Amino acid sequence: MTDLIDDASDVQLAPYRLVGDPRALEREGLFVAEGRLVVERVFEDGRFAIHSVLVTAAAASAMSGVFAARPDVPVHVCDPAILQRVTGFNFHRGCVALACRPRPEDEPSALLLRAARILALEGVTDPDNVGGLFRTALAFGVDAVMLDRATADPLYRKAIRTSVAATLRVPFVRVDSWTDALRTLRDEGLRVIALTPHPDAMALEDVVTGADDRLVIVAGSEGFGMSRDSLALADARVRIPIDARADSLNVVTAVAIALHALRNRVTATFLRE
Repeated sequence: MTDLIDDASDVQLAPYRLVGDPRALEREGLFVAEGRLVVERVFEDGRFAIHSVLVTAAAASAMSGVFAARPDVPVHVCDPAILQRVTGFNFHRGCVALACRPRPEDEPSALLLRAARILALEGVTDPDNVGGLFRTALAFGVDAVMLDRATADPLYRKAIRTSVAATLRVPFVRVDSWTDALRTLRDEGLRVIALTPHPDAMALEDVVTGADDRLVIVAGSEGFGMSRDSLALADARVRIPIDARADSLNVVTAVAIALHALRNRVTATFLRE
């Protein structure tokens, strides 16, 4: 369903005035997908219900096939000036959609116990880093991402954009008790690997996993790293050797290196510390 809107005060555009207020959007049960590629993936994946789309005429023409496949989704077409005035942003390529957040009870908590590879993020507050980590997780076959309460929202528009929609494709679970969740996964037979720059940690090249090992790779914030409780629960504390002139790696880079290396190691034994 496509309609042309030539008035910025049109009541149909009211939800788009919340685009710059992520908390208000969350209260309304919505999140923002921006850019033609990301919006197209939201349509194709079908994981999230789509509230509506706001596009320029050029974007509507370019994405006509995508929209035609979903005639149930309202598509509002407007001038670029109206789109910017309503949202407060100059959206890339004139396309933004609002989609519905999953209700908490719909989050796939049981997925963690079925997963073979879990990326666990503790205190990663930068949405760009969260987006980059989800993009990395998708690239290296992670089954699910576990988040603590301090980690940035994967459905925040910047995280979605940075991830190139990977936050919409990799299932995630936010847990209330971080250490309890790690302990449960460990008790269920998953190996917990903590990434840390500490010099006493095992070098990544010395870690090799068995073909049937189920792993939880834990990463913390760049500023404070992982908590002591998380490190204490790890089966292995692992560092990536770097030049002595550098103090650390960006968390996205570190996780990408670790996921690639661990995916390609198929023989070794872990000993609990």
